[in-house]
Amino acid sequence: MEERIQKILARSGYGSRRSCEKFISSGRVTVNGKLISLGTKADPHVDDIRLDGRPIANTPKNTYIALYKPRGVLSAVHSEKDSRPTVIDIVKIPERVYPVGRLDVDSEGLILLTNDGELTNLLTHPRYEHEKQYRVLIAKHPDEKQLEAWRRGIILSDGYHSAPAIVEVLSSHGKGIWLNIVMHEGRKRQIRETGRLLGLPVVKIIRTRIGNLRLGSLKPRQWRKLSDQEVRDLRNYAVGKS
Repeated sequence: MEERIQKILARSGYGSRRSCEKFISSGRVTVNGKLISLGTKADPHVDDIRLDGRPIANTPKNTYIALYKPRGVLSAVHSEKDSRPTVIDIVKIPERVYPVGRLDVDSEGLILLTNDGELTNLLTHPRYEHEKQYRVLIAKHPDEKQLEAWRRGIILSDGYHSAPAIVEVLSSHGKGIWLNIVMHEGRKRQIRETGRLLGLPVVKIIRTRIGNLRLGSLKPRQWRKLSDQEVRDLRNYAVGKS
């Protein structure tokens, strides 16, 4: 989240906000290599903030990773009940990161790994209703009545009424069909249960988007670090929805 530079400097131990304002006014502070003026804001998680040419101390530098989670891999740091692999077994880096939210073990696609607790909370708290997009293969062609029921929301087996969703037909696949589904909620195995209750067995689920972060060209087990711009965009999206 972007904050005024003097606030960041003060929190990092460089003096009061007033004294830190003097550092800025005297041309001693840069952000991403450029001199700044009073009122400038930056994100200490992603921006390079320097005083007299030196990176400021205690500036948090978090890690952000987009992973294509394969089917059969747990969205967890550790496997508590069995020996199945986890996303951490795939992304082997020195930094300690953890998955943001969950993706069922039988599903695949985009999952975000980070050690940014603030962003994790913004992206996972139910009240923020962030969009998630999926490509879903069902075993048979649906009729319009089934599609409309999915779009409106149905009563699940635990009595919960699912929220409305965007459900679009993409293409045929043998006897089945690919759907594009955009949801604002993510109860455990919700897509599979919805398909089962509507008589549309789900064969495959691929998550392609979380908020404004997309899977892109990643293949199963591939991962990449987010660019600084992607982190800014994701944080701005998350803050804007909160």
